[in-house]
Amino acid sequence: MSTEATYTPSLKFSWRKLWNRVMLGLCLASALAALVPLLLIFFYTISKGAGYLNLDFFLEMPKPVGEEGGGMANAIVGTIILIATGSSIGLPVGILTGVYLAEFGNNKFANLVRFMTDVLSGVPSIVAGVVAYTLVVIPMKHFSALAGGVAMAILMIPTVTRTTEEMVRLVPDSFREAGLALGIPRWKTTIQIVLRTAFRGIVTGVLLAIARIAGETAPLLFTALGNRFWSTDLDQPIASLTVFIYDYAKAPFEDWNNQAWTAALVLIVLISLLSFAVRFVTRSRYNNR
Repeated sequence: MSTEATYTPSLKFSWRKLWNRVMLGLCLASALAALVPLLLIFFYTISKGAGYLNLDFFLEMPKPVGEEGGGMANAIVGTIILIATGSSIGLPVGILTGVYLAEFGNNKFANLVRFMTDVLSGVPSIVAGVVAYTLVVIPMKHFSALAGGVAMAILMIPTVTRTTEEMVRLVPDSFREAGLALGIPRWKTTIQIVLRTAFRGIVTGVLLAIARIAGETAPLLFTALGNRFWSTDLDQPIASLTVFIYDYAKAPFEDWNNQAWTAALVLIVLISLLSFAVRFVTRSRYNNR
């Protein structure tokens, strides 16, 4: 009896350590399984597109069919304009909706909004393009960058809404109670205390939404259409990297195929730089407080 009492706890302890190591190993293997395909895509894109990356790609316009060289300056600027237009529409709507669902969402209307947001997040992107085509292109009677921005905003709203709601819900109730106890109105408590506390999480959702819309092609074919000339007018068709990648990748010209890979590499780098910049600014902001 005394022997069992002496060795049973150590035996249980060894099994717990073994089980812990097994689970940690499975978690590490799962993380690598998710990371390896991303790294393979990134390095393969570099191998295919880096050799054709030069200053002309950023400064020159696309060459006519049959001529080699040229660049995608108009598409780079057009992509930035489309992302900025979609963000200016989608981010306020998504963030405010998320705050409403988290702070005041204990009613049937909020449940309906939450359900519709979940449904919208699973809708194919081409449907968002068709909706924007119906709402903007048909009344305006021509394609435009504004229509592309509306399509991108529709795709952004579900991600930003759900992320904002979850991040705001994670803020402890004691923070709200402290603000109300000091006599601060509810709306000021939400803006100055709750949103500031959840700021980093909301930024993460914003970056995810921007990364998604930056790689969309189908909605832009119905809205912004594309443009081989220089245009920054929101009321006119505009070029974008994703549409150029789509057109150049299926073209029977080797030079265009190479430029498609280069455009894909530039798009990945642009999104990465945007993510790093936002992370750096938010981290510096909080470290200085």
